[in-house]
Amino acid sequence: MSTTQSERLRGLLEPLVAARDLDLEEIEVTPAGKRRVLRIVVDSDEGVQLDECAELSREASQVLDDSDVMGGAPYTLEVTSPGADRPLTELRHYRRAVGRLIKAQLTAEAGAGELVARITAVDENGLDLEVPGVKGRKPTARRVSFDEIAKARVELEFSRKPDKADKRDAQQDEKIDENKEEA
Repeated sequence: MSTTQSERLRGLLEPLVAARDLDLEEIEVTPAGKRRVLRIVVDSDEGVQLDECAELSREASQVLDDSDVMGGAPYTLEVTSPGADRPLTELRHYRRAVGRLIKAQLTAEAGAGELVARITAVDENGLDLEVPGVKGRKPTARRVSFDEIAKARVELEFSRKPDKADKRDAQQDEKIDENKEEA
């Protein structure tokens, strides 16, 4: 996709996305046989619901049809969220991943190599991480600045054991539900 087309698409679609309190993460046009696929990736702090994607798709389709930015060739429009194992490239991505496990490739200045850890806090300068203990050892805390991270992505967890805070939250939710039933 040419820079001009990318800029025109962003200029056309960003107001639609922003009006729904979403972030426009990516716009991608790729060939698919005789057609093209225009993929619009959106996200928010609360995540993105399927209905939001469908509504945004309808609005974007109308705006695109009214403009010439995609030219005359046929295309398929997809509106989607970044996915659970998305790359982390912006401060907001890290903030949304607090509590999640990440895999980070560290720069040479940080000792290079790979680090798998849970994000416990994020600020403008970097991350506070909890590095899992090995062979029964306790987890350790580690601070990593953003300039020490070459690339990072969320790791999917299928069998995460709830920690004490998760158990407390679940118990609190149960108490709230009980109180609602009594009322």
